[in-house]
Amino acid sequence: MTPERLTTEKVPLHQQIRRDIADQIRLGKLRPGDKIPFEYELMQAYGCARMTVNKALSTLSEEGLIERRKRAGTFVRGPRLDSTVLDIPDIQSEITGKGETYRFELLSRDVHLAKTDEEVELAGEGRVLVLRGIHFADERSLAVERRLINLSAVPEAADVDYALQSPGHWLLQAVPWTRAESQIAAEVASAEIAKLADWPKGTACLVVERRTWRGLERITTVRQVFDGAAYRLVARFNHG
Repeated sequence: MTPERLTTEKVPLHQQIRRDIADQIRLGKLRPGDKIPFEYELMQAYGCARMTVNKALSTLSEEGLIERRKRAGTFVRGPRLDSTVLDIPDIQSEITGKGETYRFELLSRDVHLAKTDEEVELAGEGRVLVLRGIHFADERSLAVERRLINLSAVPEAADVDYALQSPGHWLLQAVPWTRAESQIAAEVASAEIAKLADWPKGTACLVVERRTWRGLERITTVRQVFDGAAYRLVARFNHG
């Protein structure tokens, strides 16, 4: 069946085709193993040339959302961007390492004395830097992040320009951590998250909540909500 045309924005047609198919995958209308319409069907549906359709499908393939099989067709598959559970991933380096363009959009920045239970657990009676932002890969929103930083432990964090580098990237470079705890869950994007990230309602998400220490000092608490169709975590173990 030909995908519904979900997008009406004036964007390049190959991007519209890519987004329409990606949206259907995220909404579960197209599931892993489902067959994507043939190129000629997409050409008819969108009134475009084969090159336009091919460009859209090539991008989806590079993102890990579809798999193009010779003589069999094109099928939906699982995510492609992997990260190791037992380490703290540097999203910025992972994306640039794949040859994609990375950007962190800072949505809000606030410094105040710890007041919520979460903030007091992190910083006691000290100051907390609260950051909210979005990670982008080739201008596609990959994750929405809310991060707390203990300014008693890392006072220099208050002076960093997070428009130039993500908070996580800066922390990994500037503050060696000695202990980390992570919790991972699957959730449906809330209305607020979906709006911020420009994801369809009902998008399946991977949620990572992490706390880090340097010695006995708490450094940061972060909650990252990833587009579940574009990101996954992988655990690797060595024995002996």
